Amino acid sequence: MAEGFFITFEGIEGSGKTTQINLLAGYLEEKGYEVLVSREPGGTPLGEKIRQLLLDPQYDSMDYRTEILLYAADRAQHVKEKIKPALEQGKIVISDRFADSNLAYQAAGRGLDYEMVYQINDWVIDSTWPDLTLILDIDIKEGLKRARALSLDEAGDRLEREVDDFHQRVRDAYLEMAESERFALVDAGGTKEEVQKDIKKIIARRLF
Repeated sequence: MAEGFFITFEGIEGSGKTTQINLLAGYLEEKGYEVLVSREPGGTPLGEKIRQLLLDPQYDSMDYRTEILLYAADRAQHVKEKIKPALEQGKIVISDRFADSNLAYQAAGRGLDYEMVYQINDWVIDSTWPDLTLILDIDIKEGLKRARALSLDEAGDRLEREVDDFHQRVRDAYLEMAESERFALVDAGGTKEEVQKDIKKIIARRLF
């Protein structure tokens, strides 16, 4: 492809994003596409250090402004160092979370001003918004159960420890986003094979 294609996966904790991303990447590579898989927070050496700060439970008193600016720093580096170069090379980029996570978690979840969160993100990503965003939707109790089962810490990371009301606000924000054209909603409650089948149908409509 002459130009790259940018796909992001969003959803609450435990919605199965990582599993589905890996399955989709393998499927696209089998079809002959060059694929870059990355994640946020993280994705670059600097970003991985920021990720440790953001998810460490010992920083549960982190100010929300500190949090949003750490995410912004991580994302700016990610776009400059990995995402833009890959897209310019014609690759398909798949990111486990991107700017929409801030709109769901920090604006809806934390109650920060939506327009401020949007403008910060639009600035740091240099208007590099995804071509397609897949939202994996699952009940919050089931999602948190899955996430905590996979966590090294039984109580989960800093975000997984948030109260149910927080996660419900995040889920509701994602469901609202899903009504816009760039987004596609995927029921993540089935088996990984069932979920991947639905994702492939969406990709066939949007990419091929």
